[in-house]
Amino acid sequence: MSVEPEEPRVPEARADAPEPRARTVPQPSLEEERGGAGVPDNFQRLWTPHRMAYIKGENKPAAGGDACPFCEIPAMSDEDGLVVARGAHVFGVLNLYPYNSGHLMVVPYRHVADYGELDAAEYTELAVLTRRALTALRKASGAQGFNVGMNLGLVAGAGIAAHLHQHVVPRWGGDTNFMPVVGHTKVLPQLLRDTRQIIADAWPED
Repeated sequence: MSVEPEEPRVPEARADAPEPRARTVPQPSLEEERGGAGVPDNFQRLWTPHRMAYIKGENKPAAGGDACPFCEIPAMSDEDGLVVARGAHVFGVLNLYPYNSGHLMVVPYRHVADYGELDAAEYTELAVLTRRALTALRKASGAQGFNVGMNLGLVAGAGIAAHLHQHVVPRWGGDTNFMPVVGHTKVLPQLLRDTRQIIADAWPED
């Protein structure tokens, strides 16, 4: 004896049942909207394309070439060359790719690569302008500390090894936070031309 199969019973919808949820369509991520490369993930990016000029070596003289920005800067105006002070043998100039706001360099006019090549007048004035730079930066920005020094030679990390220059980098508590440590990005709150004027105004006469 055969039995006809029963029709499947569809449960009646309750009056208090919630409306069925509409199927959500995945939205493109910010990376996709902006044409970012790679597989989308949960990270946001802080784009710093201006740093590509430094990475590619813009204004950096080619090995064996004659062009040297430190030799060209003294012929410029203070504003165009970012010069903060000029001495008889040495000048102070802002770093075009600063580690911190106020990062400047003390540079001899003469094109020499090694500290031992400076004559007495040059290394004496280099020390004098370095001391004045510390005074100006303390006055202008309240710097709490400094990194001062030279990288002599390419193997020591000198960006322009052919022309000696001493770095003076002002430091503040907390200036090395997650941005440079994790994001490899420095946040500089002031334009170079504004920084140059402030330091030049604070530069001591002696």
